[in-house]
Amino acid sequence: MKLTQFLVCFLLLSGLALGQSHTHKKKSHTAPPAKAETWQSIHQSALIIDTHADTPQRFLDENFDLGENTPISQGHIDLGKIKQGNLGAEFFSIWVEPEFKGNYAKRAFDLIDSVYQQAARHPDKMTMAFTADDIVRARQQHKFAALMGIEGGHAIENDMRLLRAFYRAGVRYMTLTWSNTNDWADSSGDIQDPNIKHHNGMTDFGKDVVREMNRLGMIVDISHVSDATFYRALVISQAPVIASHSSSRELTNHPRNMTDDMLRAVTNNGGVVMVNFYSAFIDENYRKASSDPEKMKQRDAEVEAFKKAHVHPDGSPVTYDEYAGIEKKWAAQVQRTPLKSLIDHIDHVARVAGVDHVGLGSDFDGVTSLPEGIDSVADLPKITQALLQLGYTSEQVQKILGGNFLRVMREVEATAKRLQEESKESDALTFEDVELMVGNRVNAAQLIERINQHGVNFDLTSDRRTRLKAENADDAVLDAIAKARRK
Repeated sequence: MKLTQFLVCFLLLSGLALGQSHTHKKKSHTAPPAKAETWQSIHQSALIIDTHADTPQRFLDENFDLGENTPISQGHIDLGKIKQGNLGAEFFSIWVEPEFKGNYAKRAFDLIDSVYQQAARHPDKMTMAFTADDIVRARQQHKFAALMGIEGGHAIENDMRLLRAFYRAGVRYMTLTWSNTNDWADSSGDIQDPNIKHHNGMTDFGKDVVREMNRLGMIVDISHVSDATFYRALVISQAPVIASHSSSRELTNHPRNMTDDMLRAVTNNGGVVMVNFYSAFIDENYRKASSDPEKMKQRDAEVEAFKKAHVHPDGSPVTYDEYAGIEKKWAAQVQRTPLKSLIDHIDHVARVAGVDHVGLGSDFDGVTSLPEGIDSVADLPKITQALLQLGYTSEQVQKILGGNFLRVMREVEATAKRLQEESKESDALTFEDVELMVGNRVNAAQLIERINQHGVNFDLTSDRRTRLKAENADDAVLDAIAKARRK
């Protein structure tokens, strides 16, 4: 081979080798493109907590089963819709209508039992929860967590022992008032009524109720209360408070909503405002149209006529659930508010109170009109999508969807632990408490935890052991009871 041919071949081969080497080197350093996070994936990864739904009325009065797939015209929540919306936890409202006076506690316990019954019917899909850790654990088990909050302090019948009994039965927040002023706290619903006796916020007993809620670990809920009650509660409470279902008064001038000063006060308290979805609370035009005096007069007359025509033989009150259809019919005459109105309220609370102090308190199954696009719990992903489009980050959205409330619940639990250690007071469980929980199929691990936390004030006699065994109490539960006797 001639020298020139040799050199050409050498250069060609060398160039080929260099090219292959360069290509290989480039390939080895090229990372695969990162998978973009979508609003759907953000929503599905979030632990979503809603703090107010009135579904127990349906459980108790309609014999509704959460497993039924019901039309949105009949209800906003069922297990199928919960899965679609990726709702992780719901606080079911234990709301007793004022007409049940004399039977407030009984009605409340009936509603509580109805929630436990749903959990017992669907143990593979849902579970009762009583702590922040319970909510997280349910999520890990791919189960829906059911919690309970009393709506309206009149349910305790001015009896601190009933407050403690409700806590032991699983209630984890109490709205100090509903729309009615009770014997110890003023409501925004009748604060302008001169015929109602008011308390300049709260009585001394009301202040003690807040203190006892702090000690128990029951969250103080200031939705529905008067402005004076709100500020007094925040001065007294040693733990963060919540507004379980309230919106912004700056955007919609309704007394149920919170002023910007109130929002800032919640920030200082460390609490969280859970925005209500009801059209009249989130849209000023809807509020004005729906509160037309003449239409309200006609609606109320129709409701009263219905009640008179449907008197119960046992004398018990006609429930809201029975005449809700009339309310919905009148509400349908006003055009629903756009979804933007709800998003605007969430955004406003986040801007004024801070993104760490806002959450979701839908009022599902308790309101007659929801914003367009939110027909049920299945539509919760639309809120995530809208917030992300507005510029909120994935982390901020996850806080709004549930993270902020979970933080507050943990802080309330920590405050209770501290106060209990300081006071050294015993709130021991009675035999009736334990028997009720066993009968309602409270998870054995949760029951043992509560027995160890509170202790018991009774001896485990052979008769009591037999009664608990008949309710399928675990041996581990019985052993825990035997060791937990408080003197």
